[in-house]
Amino acid sequence: MRPFSIAVFGLALAASGSASALVADATQGEKIARRWCAACHLVAPDQKEASADVAPFAAAARHKTNAELADFLTDPHPKMPNMMLSREEIADLVAYMRSLAPEGPKGP
Repeated sequence: MRPFSIAVFGLALAASGSASALVADATQGEKIARRWCAACHLVAPDQKEASADVAPFAAAARHKTNAELADFLTDPHPKMPNMMLSREEIADLVAYMRSLAPEGPKGP
């Protein structure tokens, strides 16, 4: 496992509610999602429009673990903007995504 992936895994655990020095903030994650992601992704239940060919946040959270979500956000696909999110922002964003689909997989 890459050293950065190990750090991301730790942040994903924080987002899942495990004991950690960092506490992910889903409210802050929603703000990040609305600012950076809503132009393409459906990021909130009250959002009216999104691109049809990208996964809504709730669907991604239902199918990916916190670690997979965090890892994806550290190495985004080419069509995504260069967000340069901090580890804390990634943890917050994962916590927000998990809040949209709490029944999804949480572990690594």
